[in-house]
Amino acid sequence: MKAIYTIGLFSLNAVLFASCAPQLKVTSDYDKQVNFTRYKTFKFYNLKTTGSVSQLNADRIVEAIRANLRNKGMVETTDNPDLMVNAVTILKDKQSAIANTDFYGYGGLYRPYGYWGVVGGTGYTTVNTYNYIDGSLVIDIVDARTNKLVWEGTGNKDIDHAPDDPDKAINDGVYRIMQSYPPPPLPKP
Repeated sequence: MKAIYTIGLFSLNAVLFASCAPQLKVTSDYDKQVNFTRYKTFKFYNLKTTGSVSQLNADRIVEAIRANLRNKGMVETTDNPDLMVNAVTILKDKQSAIANTDFYGYGGLYRPYGYWGVVGGTGYTTVNTYNYIDGSLVIDIVDARTNKLVWEGTGNKDIDHAPDDPDKAINDGVYRIMQSYPPPPLPKP
């Protein structure tokens, strides 16, 4: 199995981690059979950018991951690393609709039918739609010896505009995703 490293970004991807609008939803998963204390070195695998890419944002994400791993005591190397790091962004255009119905006339307790079944009210429904981008950043950490995924962290957010400070936004988002790496050792039975 060959780990593939892809970062697909465009200029709006930094908004994945903007401080306003919806919060970044973070999840992580890991192989519970792995002893993470044995991993000391890492490298980024096959760094590529594809599609409409902002190289600035791709570099920001890679540098934020690098800084997080170094702060956890890991060393980046190109010779025989313990781990390979893979990051993928997924951006999807989405649309949301909100419907609101207002009733007028008789009603009260039994709207829109009126009291005691008397019909006399009217109503109308308005539907508002808005477009947004559903953005995810997935960080995979693969054991270089076995080519097996050992940890994965994901951040997901609905994006409505670019952040004022993309450096801070990306650093904060990657930090939140990487908080659960390495996972704590499981208690021995």
